[in-house]
Amino acid sequence: MTIHTPDEGEAPKPLVSEASLLYTTAAEVFSLLIRELENGETAEAKKAPAYARELRQALQAVLTERAIIEKLRKEEAGIVHDHALDFDAARVEIGRRLARLRDAGAG
Repeated sequence: MTIHTPDEGEAPKPLVSEASLLYTTAAEVFSLLIRELENGETAEAKKAPAYARELRQALQAVLTERAIIEKLRKEEAGIVHDHALDFDAARVEIGRRLARLRDAGAG
């Protein structure tokens, strides 16, 4: 039987880009809030914990969806324990061995 280890490819890059953009945006928002606090403006700064909570929830949702998509991709490809079984190659090998047994038994 033939076992193939699939190539992972470069699937995580979009996720890293999205997460990086999310963190950059959050850093900019928090930087603005800090400047507002330094200037005595507290109205928007009071929302900082809510922004942090929303950022964490958004990132968690992205990571959860990524895990679900990866699991579905592996299931569709027939991957079990990070290996994919090549059933076509297995059928060919079984057929070849059966043919050898038939030839050996006839003699």
